Amino acid sequence: MLNLRQVHHIAVIGSDYQASKHFYCDILGFTLLGEFYREERDSWKADLALNGQYTIELFSFPNPPARPSRPESCGLRHLAFSVEDIGQSVSALEAAGVFCEPVRTDPYTGKQFTFFTDPDGLPLELYESR
Repeated sequence: MLNLRQVHHIAVIGSDYQASKHFYCDILGFTLLGEFYREERDSWKADLALNGQYTIELFSFPNPPARPSRPESCGLRHLAFSVEDIGQSVSALEAAGVFCEPVRTDPYTGKQFTFFTDPDGLPLELYESR
C-alpha cells in the first residue's frame, strides 16, 4: 500500500499564459511563488499557492489541444475550491466578468455549490464549506 500524504499540486495548461495567470492570481486570489520561461519548449511555468500552500502548476505550450468535452470526458472532471460564503464568492466572480452557473444544493450534504470556467473552459467549482 502506498503511503500518500496529500495532493502535492495540480497542473493546468492554458492557451494564453498571461490571461490564465491573471485569472488564477488576480481573480481567484492565488499567489505567484515563481515564474519560469523554458526557452527550449517555448513554455511558461508558474507555481501558484493558495493560502500559503503550493497548489497549482500553471503551464503554457504552443498550440495545446483543446479539452475533448465538458465535463464528462474521461480524465479529470473539474477542480473544486472551498469557500465560506457561496453568495459573496459568486458576486465577486461576476463582478470580475466570470459567469457562474446557478447555485445548486448538494442533495447529500445540503451544501451549496456552483460551477464556472477558467479562460480555457476548464470546469471549476465553488463548494460552500460552512
